Amino acid sequence: MNPLPEDMENALTGSQSSHASLRDVHSINPTHLMARIESYEGREKKGISDVRRTFCLFVTFDLLFVTLLWIIELNVNGGIENTLEKEVVQYDFYSSYFDIFLLAVFRFKMLILAYAVCRLRHWWAIALTTSVTSAFLLAKVILSKLFSQGAFGYVLPIISFILAWIETWFLDFKVLPQEAEEETRSEEAEEKQESEKALLEL
Repeated sequence: MNPLPEDMENALTGSQSSHASLRDVHSINPTHLMARIESYEGREKKGISDVRRTFCLFVTFDLLFVTLLWIIELNVNGGIENTLEKEVVQYDFYSSYFDIFLLAVFRFKMLILAYAVCRLRHWWAIALTTSVTSAFLLAKVILSKLFSQGAFGYVLPIISFILAWIETWFLDFKVLPQEAEEETRSEEAEEKQESEKALLEL
């Protein structure tokens, strides 16, 4: 038989390689491809999670809400300037609301530093803020004369106490478990991808 011309052989070789590449493309698993793309995107982002962001937003709301109530209390009891001087400059534990505002600032700084800046995955920081808040407010309610000063004597301590415990519940039952579940799911997906890659290479 006459040997095929060189151009014909090159054409046949190119055709075979193109068919092989088409088979490789069709053999790609779309689920596997999407999982890998999501894995790469997750690694690139790897920022603060949505549930943790919501927690930090609620901590900010805690500070702003207590601050708003304190400003309203200052304005109701004789004007902001006069009452501010009385509660801050002439601070008295038994009659001032300024320490409740400082308690909200303490919670905000501690929790944002721990769970937004340092991104801790432990409950010790919120346990500290909630314990300090609860102990201080109990002492304030028992020893002070806030109840004789109208509605704010009840509202500010109760609101601060409730917000502190809502933050604790949200972190312990929502943020930490959900992040642990997402991390486990991500690790399982990566292990599956590595095993599939190893099988393909065999």
